[in-house]
Amino acid sequence: MAGTIHPFYEEHRGAMEAAMRQRLDLAEGMLRAHVDPSGITGIKREVMDEFGLVLIQMPYVGGADSRMSDFFMRLLGFMAISRVLRRHGVPLSVIGDIERDAYKAQLLTVPEADRLAAGEQFLSPENQAFLREQAAKSRQEQFPEDFVYDFVEPGPGDDFTFGINYRACGFCKFAARHGDKDLLPNLCGLDFDAYATRGIHLDRTQTLAGGASHCDFRFSPLRST
Repeated sequence: MAGTIHPFYEEHRGAMEAAMRQRLDLAEGMLRAHVDPSGITGIKREVMDEFGLVLIQMPYVGGADSRMSDFFMRLLGFMAISRVLRRHGVPLSVIGDIERDAYKAQLLTVPEADRLAAGEQFLSPENQAFLREQAAKSRQEQFPEDFVYDFVEPGPGDDFTFGINYRACGFCKFAARHGDKDLLPNLCGLDFDAYATRGIHLDRTQTLAGGASHCDFRFSPLRST
């Protein structure tokens, strides 16, 4: 496998690989319904090998100075799962279901109190101030493979706490570079559970991956039903 992993990602490699193995274990039940059960061990090994390639391909966007580094580290591993299952003939819609179920199960391994506390912190005025700073920094486009986004203040009559308009998407750039554009809708679909498990309602009506001019994320506290 040619290429090297950026030192920032190498530092976090052990944790990322452990998270990938946990996802694969959580996905095993659904995998058995769609691939030959006798081949599950081989598929898991193939995914981890593919993840090694994804780590080499993962673009550096500022390391600890950029909140988007965490997005790449948490979510690009799903590209490895998608690539392998696509090669095994699993339909993209089924791949999406497998990934969403596994990711939600993984998120729910975190105690509820910790998840909800993280959600409150995300919606807090302090984090909003941080996001405004990060949005302004993103528009400098220091790293060409990074996200570019605007912080959105609610206007009169709006019922969201704040929003983010992503005008350039690091995942879209990655997928275009490596021939994975067909996998993007599944990656986008992970966002809703990622926020809901922390008590955050995400409203989004369009995505760059779907051909829109921007992704319109709007966040508010998740209301009890």
